[in-house]
Amino acid sequence: MKVIIVGGVAGGASAAARLRRLNEKASITVYEKSGYMSYANCGLPYYIGGVITGERDLTLQTPKSFYDRFHVDVKVKHEVIDIDAKNKTVTVKNLNTGNVFTDPYDKLVLSPGAKAICPSIPGVDGEKVFTLRTVEDTLRIFDFVKEKNAKSAVVIGGGSIGIEAAENLKNAGLSVTLVEAAPQVLSFLDEDMASQIHALLRKKGITLLFNNGIASLENGDCTLQDGQTLLADMILLAMGVTPDTNLAQKAGLKTGIKGSIVVNERMETSDPDIYAVGDAVEVTHFVTGQKALISLAGPANKQGRIAADNIAGGDSRYKGSQGTSIIKVFDLTAAATGINEKTARGANIPCEKVILSPASHASYYPGGTVMTMKVLFDPASDRILGAQIVGFDGVDKRIDVIATAMRAGMKASELASLELAYAPPYSSAKDPVNMAGFMIENIVTGKVKQVSLAELDDAENDPHVFLLDTRTPREYASGHAAHFVNIPVDELRNRLSEIPEGKKIYVMCQSGLRSYIAARILMGYGWDAYNFTGGYRYYSMVESERLAAKNSYPCGMDK
Repeated sequence: MKVIIVGGVAGGASAAARLRRLNEKASITVYEKSGYMSYANCGLPYYIGGVITGERDLTLQTPKSFYDRFHVDVKVKHEVIDIDAKNKTVTVKNLNTGNVFTDPYDKLVLSPGAKAICPSIPGVDGEKVFTLRTVEDTLRIFDFVKEKNAKSAVVIGGGSIGIEAAENLKNAGLSVTLVEAAPQVLSFLDEDMASQIHALLRKKGITLLFNNGIASLENGDCTLQDGQTLLADMILLAMGVTPDTNLAQKAGLKTGIKGSIVVNERMETSDPDIYAVGDAVEVTHFVTGQKALISLAGPANKQGRIAADNIAGGDSRYKGSQGTSIIKVFDLTAAATGINEKTARGANIPCEKVILSPASHASYYPGGTVMTMKVLFDPASDRILGAQIVGFDGVDKRIDVIATAMRAGMKASELASLELAYAPPYSSAKDPVNMAGFMIENIVTGKVKQVSLAELDDAENDPHVFLLDTRTPREYASGHAAHFVNIPVDELRNRLSEIPEGKKIYVMCQSGLRSYIAARILMGYGWDAYNFTGGYRYYSMVESERLAAKNSYPCGMDK
């Protein structure tokens, strides 16, 4: 059996290695159009910032090392330019020599990945305009910064690549402005959770411009859609990626959203002898059941393995992607799994949330830090829809626990019953995941009702609502939400006469725990009480970002 794999990196390399382990006698050839067969795509920005110092560290496998280990013939700088599905051949161009030849196959695996989005605007092909997708891109940026002694950069796009690039360019000594067409960075987060990232980026000296886009790059200047012109030594386009499926379309394979390749659970395309994996394929979202594009290395590796299993005569199935992802932003970590509120609304999925601010480990053990967690669930079915966590320590552990619970089909309230490892340096006896489960259980069982930030905004001038802050007087004096009256929770039972009758009582504390206790007290005496999810810490975080966004303007411009 002769198998040709188009593209290396994650999906293609995984398929090749797995297939060899399953079939020692198959002939396997990988054609990769870049100069690198398997490289650390997610590590590319860190080479620019000097975190990864060796060029070789970016390369996971070379053609020689891969052949020595797996006896797979890897041809870099070879681009497959056409597929003859009827005669089962591919046309290949040697990019070093220009020589074009055909190669027959029994089975074909497409792993072309995705390509950086480049807008069709004047100046996009300029000398100081870059994208960041391949090792060659990384080296070009690194060399440009060094040779041109670049001092300033504009990054267009606030996705993961844009954020990581902005951080590393800043660490390399450049002043950085980040432009994003949406009102926030990192679309896998909700806007409220992204506010912590915004605050940190501003603290680190990165200028953020939201609700704006790029109009022109003529003469090396970056002109935005609102007419502003940003002067910089270099411009990095990080506007996302699109499936690189021109080859599949030419071959007549069925395509889906944004031209992606349609595959079934076995990773088979509309041609039974052609498989496709990685960023170029359309997948089913694990939570929504809808078709989606999810460009992550983990799913690509799994898909490559599944394709190889089936080529070797097995029956492996891909059960969909839930988009579990994580990103380092300076010393902060942001992670998510499943869907966010915006996606839930778009898919008409009933969605409730809990927001909490637990410590990364036992509060009495030195060095603990606070994280912000947001867990979404369907209140009717108690199904976990997704989670977002932003913090300094322990974020990865908690997001992975919740992602696993989702895959296992656990109910949201069942997070309370998970038995998780505990020792003071690592966690608390009630782990943050358990705490989220307790809060969800209280909501599902009717022990507490919640009020959200949006509802709080509408309540400030509502005569039918009484706003109650249950923190200490000292906490209240250091900052509080407008129109909230301060009655500490420990004094509440003796001051019930100060709570008006016949009104909804919206209760706030620092994180949501004391206000929950206060709400239970009030409910016990007959009041219609609602706990503000997230607490004042969450409220001030989001409100501060709202104010900062309103007052943001480009460096060098007069307000």
